[in-house]
Amino acid sequence: MFIVTARVPKRRLLAGGITVLCCCAAVAAALILTLGGRAVTASAEVKNIRSNDDRLAYLGGLGWQVSPQPIATEELLIPKEFDDSYAGYLKLQEDQGFDLAQYCGKRVKRYTYQLTNYPTQDEPVQIALLIYKNRVIGGQIQSASGSFLHGLTMPAPAESQPQTSAPVFGFMV
Repeated sequence: MFIVTARVPKRRLLAGGITVLCCCAAVAAALILTLGGRAVTASAEVKNIRSNDDRLAYLGGLGWQVSPQPIATEELLIPKEFDDSYAGYLKLQEDQGFDLAQYCGKRVKRYTYQLTNYPTQDEPVQIALLIYKNRVIGGQIQSASGSFLHGLTMPAPAESQPQTSAPVFGFMV
């Protein structure tokens, strides 16, 4: 058995501890900056969305600029059971981290805004949020003509407009 002893002055021990702490803080800050952006906000339910300002702040956090007031506010009833026609829409929501199945039979509000900074805005583009009890539970971006529909995240500049054959206005009022 070997015993090793060393004398380390308190100053060096304190300096080493501070250095390790600073490195940990830098790594944590880098993780927050890289993971704290769109990936988290668009893929998880967001709570405390009580007002139009809250909805605008949420959309702004995703990088969207929208009309200051919704162009449509509707109360919808999510069906108690989804048939096959909802498969594409449910998959779109699921890919964003939203699970509409847990809201079957519930009344939700859909707020639709006009997008003003869509990358390839050849026609009017709208963004809609589904809200249940001050919580974002879903949403989509769609052309006014219905030529495309996709999730809430900003498409990459070179990415073409994704196509989805999901019903946009499929819920009952």
